[in-house]
Amino acid sequence: MERQSYLPGYLVRKHELTLRMNRGMEMLRSCRLCPRQCGARRLGDETGACGIGSSCRVASAFPHGGEEPCLTGWRGSGAIFFSGCSLHCVYCQNASISQGLEGRDFSGEELGSLMVALQMQGCHNINLVTPTHVMPQILEGLLWGVEKGLSLPLVYNTGGYDSLEALELLEGLVDIYLVDMKYASSETGRALSGVSRYGEVNRDALKEMYRQVGNLRKDSQGLAVRGLMVRHLVLPGHLEETREIAAFLAAEISLEVFVNLMPQYHPEGKAREMPPLDKPLGREEFAEALEIFRRAGLHPLL
Repeated sequence: MERQSYLPGYLVRKHELTLRMNRGMEMLRSCRLCPRQCGARRLGDETGACGIGSSCRVASAFPHGGEEPCLTGWRGSGAIFFSGCSLHCVYCQNASISQGLEGRDFSGEELGSLMVALQMQGCHNINLVTPTHVMPQILEGLLWGVEKGLSLPLVYNTGGYDSLEALELLEGLVDIYLVDMKYASSETGRALSGVSRYGEVNRDALKEMYRQVGNLRKDSQGLAVRGLMVRHLVLPGHLEETREIAAFLAAEISLEVFVNLMPQYHPEGKAREMPPLDKPLGREEFAEALEIFRRAGLHPLL
């Protein structure tokens, strides 16, 4: 089994990890951490467009049994759900966390201890859910965690609106990128998630993540140890987005890339009043999405 990215030569690299954490914290001074570039003084008295300031807020943490099988295994994925989000999706099923900011603030030491606690519960990995807006605080937690014995693979479970500057600070630290590809077009990203250039930003982020970790690799027990995992939630009436995403993955990432094509869309929040998102995804539409991916030469998980 491969050793986790952040462990080899850790005592030598501790200084480098500290420097990366400090560079990330500096990005919060006039916040440019995510592509929103909101400029909030998050090290001062302001919160960003994500709703979070200088500390990270955790809504919940537990051995998650509902992720992809290669992450969940038989003891669960150690999921840490961070409050706040750079995206403001109108259909978000976790709006009380992402937009309502449920949870409590954690220090770096507390976050590191939480990671170790999940390891002690037998989790196969540490699954950082919605980490984009608190990446520097996560690096601080990682520093504390490794000092306390953390040795699990790190899963960076992101909505896919990530800046290259932030991702470069994660190279050699993250083992598995679990990333959404929500939309291909900027117009849809603006209408449904309230951000500009989602498609462009997302594609650039995917290329960088793939450069860092490559295709998904598993150990002899079928557990993910390193690589890129892509999720695409099929949205009613938006198969043109699905078609462009499939074409991009096939042409510019890899025909062997791990893809989870998800049919579980259900209208939440504002989406209940926004046709065609006001209804669950139909079977026929998902079947067409699946055929789109297969015609592109991809092999989505079902």
